[in-house]
Amino acid sequence: MDEREAPLRIGVLGAARIAPMALLRPARSVPGAEVVAIAARDERRARAMAERHGVPRVLADYAAIVDDPGIDAVYVPLPNSLHREWTIRALEAGKHVLCEKPIASNADEAVRMAEAASRTGRRLVEAFHWRHHPLARRMLEIVASGELGTVRRIETSFCVPLPLPGDIRYRLDLAGGATMDTGCYAIHALRTLAGAEPEVVSARAKLARPRVDRAMEAEMRFVDGRTGRIRCALFSARLVSIRADVFGDLGEMRVFNFVAPHVYHRLRVTTGSGTRRERLVGEATYVHQLRAFVDHVRSGTPTPTGPAEAIANMRVIDSVYEASGLGRRGG
Repeated sequence: MDEREAPLRIGVLGAARIAPMALLRPARSVPGAEVVAIAARDERRARAMAERHGVPRVLADYAAIVDDPGIDAVYVPLPNSLHREWTIRALEAGKHVLCEKPIASNADEAVRMAEAASRTGRRLVEAFHWRHHPLARRMLEIVASGELGTVRRIETSFCVPLPLPGDIRYRLDLAGGATMDTGCYAIHALRTLAGAEPEVVSARAKLARPRVDRAMEAEMRFVDGRTGRIRCALFSARLVSIRADVFGDLGEMRVFNFVAPHVYHRLRVTTGSGTRRERLVGEATYVHQLRAFVDHVRSGTPTPTGPAEAIANMRVIDSVYEASGLGRRGG
């Protein structure tokens, strides 16, 4: 069988809660992908997850996954602070990598990961699953069509209630914080819709503990005069806000739930001609993402979430943290 036709054999590093939604269940719908092994610090958790989702092998540790010759690619859903180490180890072992967002603790780490991918000739993809759904493509089409006129401002938000101070998302040593978790989506959507890199004008954080943000708001500007704002939260008065709104001199586009549109979403465009609403049909974002990852590895199909894009997103995240006075993650 031609390698391009063989299923991509994927190993999972860690029994993270996101793994079933992001990979294990989607793999059942993507014939080109096969999850063949999992390893975790807690072997019992790994074994329970493997049995529940039909993963045939539970290996001793992360190194066993990375070094296994029967594995083609590795999925990294580990805490942010471990992304760099295990992604680079996997790349250097000849594995392709699908790494959860944000790709690293900071932009310097992301650069090192990108260099490892280039040096080894392996594929590295950041798991911004929303970008692969038809809704993302439609949002970009509307902005590019000119019907909104000249874009003046873009506002994005991802605020959800997660008041669990013991969760890894609130640990500085694991590169946690709201901006790293939900904020990286808001920043990614802002940059994607703008098609350009913003300068962070100001940022204001609400803290869960020293240097760990539970909420963040940042103002942005672009060299062409456009402005923007991102809001994110894991615990704030703004319980749920998952939005991407674009304002032009001829109209506006407002989108609710760009992150998981397969669950539910609203897209509304208002111009001088009136208001229309659209719904975009598509499979779960994670199914689209896995299919795109397999195509990228096997056929070289371009990906919108490759290393260069990941570095650019991390640079904005770093800038938000610096502007807020908290300092970037990872030192």
